[in-house]
Amino acid sequence: MDVITLGLGVVIILYGIYTLVARIKSPEKFGKLVAMKEKFGNGVGTAIHTFAYTFMPVAFGSIVVAAGINGISIAEFMAAR
Repeated sequence: MDVITLGLGVVIILYGIYTLVARIKSPEKFGKLVAMKEKFGNGVGTAIHTFAYTFMPVAFGSIVVAAGINGISIAEFMAAR
C-alpha cells in the first residue's frame, strides 16, 4: 500500500464531494458555474460543471485510491498512463 498515493486519492475525492455540497448550498461561490449557466443555459451549464468538477474528480480519485491500495506510487501511476 502506498500511503501518499492513497492520501492524494482521498483528497481528490473530498474535493469532488465539496464541490457537490457547495454547489447545492451556495452556487454563487462558483464563478465558472455562473458563466456556464449564462453560456449554455441553466440545465446544461449545471450538468457540464457537475461532470467536470464533481464526477471527474471522484472517478479519478477512486482510481488513484485503488492504485494506492495496490501499492502503486503516484509517480508509477502517472508514468504508466
